[in-house]
Order: sequence, then C-alpha cells, then structure tokens
Amino acid sequence: MVETSTSLLELGGPVVLILLVISMAALAVIFAKVFQFSSARVGRNNQARQAVALWRSGDRAKAAQNLLKDRSLSASLVRGAMDAIQMLDQQPLSSQERDIREERLREEISARAADRLFALASWLKALDLVTQIAPLLGLLGTVIGMIDTFQTLQDSGAAASPATLAGGIWVALLTTACGLAVAIPVSVAVTWFETRLEKERAALEVLLTGVFTAGAGVPQASG
Repeated sequence: MVETSTSLLELGGPVVLILLVISMAALAVIFAKVFQFSSARVGRNNQARQAVALWRSGDRAKAAQNLLKDRSLSASLVRGAMDAIQMLDQQPLSSQERDIREERLREEISARAADRLFALASWLKALDLVTQIAPLLGLLGTVIGMIDTFQTLQDSGAAASPATLAGGIWVALLTTACGLAVAIPVSVAVTWFETRLEKERAALEVLLTGVFTAGAGVPQASG
C-alpha cells in the first residue's frame, strides 16, 4: 500500500499530494463529528417522546424523572424546559405575568437548542468545501498534465508515438480520479450528518412544543 501511495504521488505530482492532505484532514473531521453526534445521542428521542407524553397526561414528576439518566441532547433540553416550567408553576403569578415569563422561557430554551444544534453543525461547511474543491483540484491536475503531455509531443515532433500520448493522458487523468475519490465519500458523509441534524431539529421542535403547550397547572397523576 505504501508503494502504491508513493507511485500515485510520483505520477500525480503536487496536486495528488494536496488531495492526500485534504483527504486526511476530512477523515479526521468526519471521525470527530461521528464521536460528537454519538456523544449527543443525536436521533435517539424515544425516551424524550415518552416523557413528553407523560408530561401532557399530567404526570409531570414522573416525566421529568424518566429523563434523569438519558444523556441525549433532546432529553437534556426537554428536562430543562420541564424543570423551568415546574419552578414557574410554584410562583404566585397572575395569568398575564405567567404567560410573559413562559414566553421568555420558551425563547430561552429555543435559543439553547439552536446553540447546541449550531455546535453539532460546526465543520460541516468545511467538509462541504472539500466536496467542491477536490474535483476541481483533480481537474486542474489533469489540465496541467495534458499541457505537459502535448508539450512533450510537440518537442518529439515526428518521432512521437501513440503510446507516449496514451501514457501521458492516463497519468493526467489520474488526478481527476483522485479528486473524485476524495469528494464522493466526503459528500456522502456530509449528507448523512445534515440529514441527522435536520431530523434532530424537527424532533426538538415537536418535543419542546409538546412541553410548552401542555397547559399550566395540570394536576399530577397520583401514584
């Protein structure tokens, strides 16, 4: 494998070296994002959904308690909203004052959710940039290689052989292949991350709306 990489570098020149560096950086970012998404348990919303269902049924204490051991992003935000609303319920407020404070609380929780989602989306633009520039770098290498090949043919004059032309062309096309080989898997990774993020954003919106629209002063279920 080392010999193959060395051969690619020798044949492709500096463009292949640049693509190799970009691919290694992209791979490091992808592994970091996978770890980040796994730590935030993105997409694992079942327990949060069950808690919101309990909350809306009136069993608020059990709903909040069920999220204590869940370390997912959705559980953290939903639990924060539930705790804040329960504290709000304990304060002697008029209906108008409570509505104002609840609206502020909802904005605060929404901002917190947006901030967490923004953190999850970090570096995705960089990966998207890789999917755009890698094929262009490969094409640049191909153009440079074709120019060099035809210059060699011109210098050879009548002694130029078809084998020399064919050899120069396939070496030139090598950089395009390398550029596509870098861009395609990175593009797949970016699409996967963005899809998971969009699903998480939609799930959080539904869950938090369910918490805030449950109504104030709902009697808790006994037992």
